Amino acid sequence: MSFGFAAIFGNVPGFMANLLTILKGMAITAGAVFGGIALAWSGGALYYDLPASAGVRTAVALLWVAGCPAVLICRRLDWRALAGAGAVFAAILGWWLTLTPSQDRDWKPEMSQPAWAEVEGDTVRVYNVRNNHFRTADDFDLRYETRTYSLSQLRGLDVIQTYWGAEYMAHPLLSFDFGPQGRLVFSIEARYEKGEAYDPIGGLYRRFELMIVTADERDVIRLRTNIRPGEDCYLYSLKLPPEMIRRRFLDYMAALNRLRERPEWYNSLTQNCTTSIRGLINPDERAAWDWRMLANGYIDRMFYERGILDTSLPFDELKKRAYINARGKAAGDSPDYSEQIRRQSGDPGMR
Repeated sequence: MSFGFAAIFGNVPGFMANLLTILKGMAITAGAVFGGIALAWSGGALYYDLPASAGVRTAVALLWVAGCPAVLICRRLDWRALAGAGAVFAAILGWWLTLTPSQDRDWKPEMSQPAWAEVEGDTVRVYNVRNNHFRTADDFDLRYETRTYSLSQLRGLDVIQTYWGAEYMAHPLLSFDFGPQGRLVFSIEARYEKGEAYDPIGGLYRRFELMIVTADERDVIRLRTNIRPGEDCYLYSLKLPPEMIRRRFLDYMAALNRLRERPEWYNSLTQNCTTSIRGLINPDERAAWDWRMLANGYIDRMFYERGILDTSLPFDELKKRAYINARGKAAGDSPDYSEQIRRQSGDPGMR
């Protein structure tokens, strides 16, 4: 049995008309989706990044988001109305792309002095190491110090995972152990001006600059174990070759100096507390991408699966032992806070 062209497609003109109708519908749908995304994004850009008061930003954003579709509907999607909307969107995008990050803003005191470093052979001098004494999250003695480390003393690297809500979301801190010279912690964060607080949607725009908080453990870890409510902290020692730990530390030194000379924007997805760590590393040394780098509450399990954590215990047991809040509260502001939060007999995941 054979089938001719007509048997398959029937009336050719009718088939082509139906095909064109379908393609037109698909094009209209795609245009509507793209237009909706563009409208939502540009409205957010006006709301979060327009240099004006909150009231003005809100009014301008609402005028654009509500007014644009209203005009298009009234004009029945006339091509001139569509062209006008496209021109306004292009103007908003062009303006937004001109926004540049700055070091010169009215920063919160605890974020007012970014660290920087000098590396001379084996010696590393780090300036503006934060060592605040926190009584509450907003009441503290502001202290910045200059510290000197010897790369030859670098002996370990720990990661501290901090949770404050959903298990898929965490904030990682890296702590480099220089033995008798102490530990130095890095926390990649959005840098806040006075009166600002974290906003994950605002972080998708150009609302915050990027900062690498460089601090003593009694500052940045104790703040999370003892001072701020609702945060749970887990500390793991990483099984990495000494030379790799050294390279990661020097990556941070280079990043501190780069940000001092050329500030960058924070971004909730692409330039955040976790993805920025990966971005510091030479592309040839980066580990394979994993979805848990975005859902970073699970990054400790990813490390475990890759053998970066000690695997002599089941992961759930290791995580249970890695919990440090109770030890942090017991240590208080003791000079040996760092030792006390790691003090647990028989735990292979801790030192």
